[in-house]
Amino acid sequence: MTNPLLADWTGDFALPPFDAIQDADFAPAIEAALDEARAGIAAIADTPEPADFANTIEALERADATLSKVLGVFYALAGADANPAREALQRDLAPKLAAWSSEVAMNPALFARVEALWQDREALGLDAEQARVLMVTRRGFVRAGALLQGEARERLKAVMQRLAALGTQFAQNLLADERDWAMDLSDSDLAGLPGFVADAARAAGKERGAGGAVVTLSRSLITPFLAFSPRRDLRRRAYEAYVARGARGGATDNRAIAAETLRLRAERAQLLGYDSFADFKLEPEMARTSQAVRDLLLKVWAPARAAAERDAARLEAMLRADGHDGPLEPWDWHYYSEKLRQAEHDLDEAALKPYLQLDRLIEAAFDVAGRLFGLEFRRLETGLYHPDARAWEVTRDGAHMAVFIGDYFARGSKRSGAWCTTMRRQGKLDGAQRPIVVNVCNFSKPEPGRPALLGWDDARTLFHEFGHALHNILSDVTYESIAGTSVARDFVELPSQLFEHWLEVPEVLARFATHAETGEAMPEDMRARLLGAASHDMGFQTVEYLASALVDLAFHDGPAPADPMQKQAEVLEEIGLPRAIRMRHATPHFAHVFAGDGYSSGYYSYMWSEVMDADAFAAFEETGDPFDPATAARLERAILSAGNGQDPGEAYIAFRGGLPGVEPLLKGRGLLGDAA
Repeated sequence: MTNPLLADWTGDFALPPFDAIQDADFAPAIEAALDEARAGIAAIADTPEPADFANTIEALERADATLSKVLGVFYALAGADANPAREALQRDLAPKLAAWSSEVAMNPALFARVEALWQDREALGLDAEQARVLMVTRRGFVRAGALLQGEARERLKAVMQRLAALGTQFAQNLLADERDWAMDLSDSDLAGLPGFVADAARAAGKERGAGGAVVTLSRSLITPFLAFSPRRDLRRRAYEAYVARGARGGATDNRAIAAETLRLRAERAQLLGYDSFADFKLEPEMARTSQAVRDLLLKVWAPARAAAERDAARLEAMLRADGHDGPLEPWDWHYYSEKLRQAEHDLDEAALKPYLQLDRLIEAAFDVAGRLFGLEFRRLETGLYHPDARAWEVTRDGAHMAVFIGDYFARGSKRSGAWCTTMRRQGKLDGAQRPIVVNVCNFSKPEPGRPALLGWDDARTLFHEFGHALHNILSDVTYESIAGTSVARDFVELPSQLFEHWLEVPEVLARFATHAETGEAMPEDMRARLLGAASHDMGFQTVEYLASALVDLAFHDGPAPADPMQKQAEVLEEIGLPRAIRMRHATPHFAHVFAGDGYSSGYYSYMWSEVMDADAFAAFEETGDPFDPATAARLERAILSAGNGQDPGEAYIAFRGGLPGVEPLLKGRGLLGDAA
């Protein structure tokens, strides 16, 4: 029988045939796809014809088409619905695929053809997109070691294979720690919790077969538990379990993995001729240098710490008023901050959440996308990889644009966090190929028959990830290698963070923030209080983020630390992290940085992009219309449809006319007064 992963997918929209795919199909399909890709690369490298753009660059774009098709499905499932078979295959694949990448990049005959085109690029008559693809392709070869020779070449291959294995193990250890821990809650432990938190704990217990309510390490459950549980002992137990992920000793401890990863990254950079891994990693980004990153982070650090310390003093006074001795602790912050929010803004999360229904907020995201970009969404009744996942066809003016899949609920088989991925990217090289785009979140699943209710942070997460989805859905380039979100790491968060702003547009909330039981719109005064509280606790949120970003930068900007945990402590002491605040992501569970190198030296990128997103939304505000058609069209043309078709700074200038300073970011976070 034909392996369903290798067959032509002839169903609606060429979706993967999930009902026919078995775990046992992946390994042979990947091996066959690798063989096909090797043959394709050999055909390019060994052809006697002189190199031209079609027989070299475009041929490279096509060579791994089947491999990309199969891996797109596998990695989407491995992240969202892991099982022992998929995890074992991930461990096996990591060094194998790293070796394959090195095999391609270090093929001397292949690189010679790319280099010949690069040297003769002015005479090739390329259009702007082709010129960009040539530059990006050549840069990728060089950064992967194409210019290395002899021992250095072989050592880099070994380093890359080991790094791939370490990243996979880090992620799997973290998932195991998250999956294996839960805190049972008795009826008395649930006392004082709002109904939505108790319901979420009961649903989590049912999902785990626990026989009662539990707190898990899913952020969408543990954060509201920390905010509302009056039991300081239970808050402490839950919090300490959350921050101990990856550092519990035993087989899932990530500390040694982090240390080895940093050593190998430093060696990789040196082999490629860079002084540090940060120098290597930041070279193609908007920031370019570690000093530029540090300058931005420290400009925000001082006002953020001042705001956080001011808030800490107020929260500690509340703690003492409750009869507790000793200082404010990290497991107290969410609880007393929520009390302060209720007192200052008359905003009760328990009263707010019924107005933030998951299904209505999905409708809101779709409606905003329709008003801005003319997109329409039609629910598809089709089998997917998990019963919780759902799909929509995306169209514009009757033309198919994409299939969008939303997978929103937490489960033990899903890694933590939220992300956007593609099972298929957009391209036009061999006819119109439209993407399959997936948003994955970890919202608390309601009990059967009850609507899923989100907190405000969850609602922002939904809009954030859908902003990434739009970047892929609206992509309109010829070459897959530069499609959608294939842009600089410190530019990729611009569309996602920008889209969050529409969640706060009053007319969006007025229409879609409706009560789960009565159907009534959120009262205008509640909406005003909600938006008025937007910068509440922003000192804390900014400090915990910046601490992680500064530690990430310090890890990579110089020699690798022998003991990353000691280095982390030194950085936090140097910057003066308030004692009641911890890093958002401590080293042993810093998946952004250690589960692969995507955000290594790059965790700063959220803030770099935020400098732009605040300014970008101002472009709409200046027109007096958050849905201004001309501004939306310019945004799509310059950024959302263009992929990596031009330098990101030039793309932003094409949209806005210039690059912004840090002031809009400080203003948006309510920190402008502290910056003086």
